[in-house]
Amino acid sequence: MAANILLVEDEPAIQELIAFNLQQAGHHVMRADSAEAGLAVVKSALPDLILLDWMLPGMSGIEFAKKLRSDDRTKQVPVIMLTARSEEMDKITGLETGADDYITKPFSPRELQARIKAVLRRRAPQITDDLVEVKGLSLDPATHRVFGHGDGIELGPTEFRLLHFFMTHPERVHSRAQLLDHVWGDHVFVEERTVDVHIRRLRSALEATGHDALIQTVRGTGYRLSAQ
Repeated sequence: MAANILLVEDEPAIQELIAFNLQQAGHHVMRADSAEAGLAVVKSALPDLILLDWMLPGMSGIEFAKKLRSDDRTKQVPVIMLTARSEEMDKITGLETGADDYITKPFSPRELQARIKAVLRRRAPQITDDLVEVKGLSLDPATHRVFGHGDGIELGPTEFRLLHFFMTHPERVHSRAQLLDHVWGDHVFVEERTVDVHIRRLRSALEATGHDALIQTVRGTGYRLSAQ
């Protein structure tokens, strides 16, 4: 389960240690030593998760988290607060600000990995390696294979990512713009009608096993995967 993680930490030694352990686990790490630098990174490209130190020079981690949660573009990005503050009220403050989890320094690399995995599974399941299955249609991100009732289904890379996103967010309606952000990536400038082309390709590939009907068009809104 590789993720693009933004690490916002002003202590060079701690930043280096955390980044090293994240890279050893297969993650891609972007670094910032202040909230202002972190905001610049986020404006360029959305990370899958942000590890955010509470005590930062200039803008605090709490203020940074508030800015993220007040912006439609960034409010869904998972945030784990890193802090030496272990008092219950501090934890409550961090979580009420919008942090998804809170980890107190010092912590072990194993604990950090477990927290990251748990938050991503809850908030961004489309970037995990967990097998997903809906009505006899199964997708394995680790092996990049898709099966319909046991029969292999060949998908192109974009159709695979599109199906994975749908299967990890069943029954929810997604607009074309939302699908572009989540599947193609933030700051990728592609026409919204491109989504329709890939939806048609995906349905065509699923037709042989009868799973094309799972991908539904919601008129005037977008698309969803539904087993109903």
